[in-house]
Amino acid sequence: MQTPPFNLAGRVALVTGGGRGIGAAVVTRLAQAGACVVIANRTLEVAEALARELSADGLAVHSVPFDKLDRASLRLLVDGVAARHGRLDIVVHNAGGCPWSSLEDLDESRLEDALALNLTACFWLAQAAIPHMRATGFGRILVTSSVSARVAMGGGAHYSAAKAGVNAFIRSAAFELARDGITVNGVEAGFIEKPGRGTMSAPENKGKLERFIPVGRMGSADDIACAMLYLASAEAKYVTGQTIVVDGGSTLPETGFAVERQWGL
Repeated sequence: MQTPPFNLAGRVALVTGGGRGIGAAVVTRLAQAGACVVIANRTLEVAEALARELSADGLAVHSVPFDKLDRASLRLLVDGVAARHGRLDIVVHNAGGCPWSSLEDLDESRLEDALALNLTACFWLAQAAIPHMRATGFGRILVTSSVSARVAMGGGAHYSAAKAGVNAFIRSAAFELARDGITVNGVEAGFIEKPGRGTMSAPENKGKLERFIPVGRMGSADDIACAMLYLASAEAKYVTGQTIVVDGGSTLPETGFAVERQWGL
């Protein structure tokens, strides 16, 4: 019998920021594909609730706290998962984001927090995961990036800089680890709908925004998760150092005027 595509049976995955939104969708997709998934989330109660829900469906999902971003703490997190499950094959650093702030009003704390969560944590998670992945000759290091790495939005210079750094990290790490059977990739998320959260998803803004997205809608968390599932799979063994842009085409037109002219909006 032919093995179904994107089969992750026997794989162990760690997903940071996996309690809700994109992270929860990634956890669900990986678990449905057969992986044993560990959710690392700052709000442990949220992660535990998702783990219970998916476990009730017969999926192998567990939760652990994720509340410190220093090198030693992230190594303990990774080593703990590998020790408990006997291996670690997939690490998805999805935790990210930051409060918006104009460049003029940006303070040191907000900048340092944005860099620590979105960018610096990638280094320490990857560094800790390398020995475990090298031991089996298989590894997938994945990061949720953002189209903000390539386009500008007011109030997000610190976030954009961090995500641009993520994309550079992905390329360099992929080059270093290619001969170890470890691939490093990411997904650049566009405008993703977050019901009940965020001003972009608010009804008064959603319609205005969707006028300028070529496919005509905001993305879903599952749109990102499906791309992550592919990159985590054996089918993506020849893909490394890349980011897949999942944005409904929103970064294609030069300006919103091009969209309005194309569809007569």
